[in-house]
Amino acid sequence: MTRECHVRFCERLRGQVPWPTHHFGMKAHIGVDAESGLVHSLTTTAANVADIIETAALLHGDEDTVFADAGYTGVAKREEMNTVAVDWQIAAKRSIVKKVNEKRPLRALLDELEHAKASIRAKVEHPFHVVKNLFRHRKTRYKGLPKNTAHVFMLFGLANLVIAKNKLLAWQAQTPSTM
Repeated sequence: MTRECHVRFCERLRGQVPWPTHHFGMKAHIGVDAESGLVHSLTTTAANVADIIETAALLHGDEDTVFADAGYTGVAKREEMNTVAVDWQIAAKRSIVKKVNEKRPLRALLDELEHAKASIRAKVEHPFHVVKNLFRHRKTRYKGLPKNTAHVFMLFGLANLVIAKNKLLAWQAQTPSTM
């Protein structure tokens, strides 16, 4: 058994490329608070694990509405989600949107709805921006999933500090000084 035994090999189709690209690595799944933009939950899996499997671990229990991408389609029907009472806003798959004729008014409404969902889901991408672009963590080092998980927890914790720092500095500039 090698040190990378928990990190799996998977295949992923990429755009117009006639052959699939292969990935060997891990995924980080995060739950983000819509108001603050801070990460409240984090799980990591091998790259070949479906996103929908980690949904229960990402919810903290106080959610009213959950916005997710098309990888979470059908999450409301899963057995572990029977007790969860939230409004699921899952992005429609591109193939379903493309089936609707562009000249029909329904398509324009569908495009607006999907754009609104995407703008809210964009909050999840900001911590990834901090980790990947500010901290320059773009590739995993294949030390095994437990070590990579510890590294990712540290990076997203620091990303929360960066995001909170910007909000606190903006709040401090708005409040008058009492000294």
